[in-house]
Amino acid sequence: MKLIGSPTSPFVRKCVVALKELGLDDQIEVLAVATTPLASAPEVLSANPLGKIPALVRDEGPAIYDSRVVTQFLNAHAGGDLYPDTAKWELLTLEATADAIMEAAVLMAYEARVRQDGERSEAWVEAQWGKAARALDAVEARWMSHLSGPLKITQIGIACALGYIDFRHDARQWRVGRRALADWFEVFSQRESFQTTMPG
Repeated sequence: MKLIGSPTSPFVRKCVVALKELGLDDQIEVLAVATTPLASAPEVLSANPLGKIPALVRDEGPAIYDSRVVTQFLNAHAGGDLYPDTAKWELLTLEATADAIMEAAVLMAYEARVRQDGERSEAWVEAQWGKAARALDAVEARWMSHLSGPLKITQIGIACALGYIDFRHDARQWRVGRRALADWFEVFSQRESFQTTMPG
């Protein structure tokens, strides 16, 4: 099987961290491609007509895409425990929260990197950061207990979201006022799967 995506994408990183944690390194090739919303790589378009990453080309059946679909497939394929049945709806909600933080942060980066000078909107960027910041506040206030215990997809998702903010938006200083989340992230960041997938 082959996972297609950019190493700087937090959604792709989420999938790569998951496959490493599930012990699937030797079964799945990670194909790094350069792609943007304005110029999708041909490898991406052949796997996903939407031109979005990540996409997983399977040995049998059509390619699948969307990070939440890919990680659930990887977990099922490996017989893993990233999606336990306990507190299922809370887990899926927190995973969706992590993905929404990633999406807002990616849109902020696209506004600066893809749009021309006259097309950029600071109001749009601030609106996206407002979404991410409110979600981070909610994690700090209500979801920290769900980031403890055995490894789950929620921990991988939140960590990849925070890692991407550090990578693209470090000036936002997300750690300020979120001590519990910052302390948790410092510990999680030491995992080998996270260290070896750092964007650069």
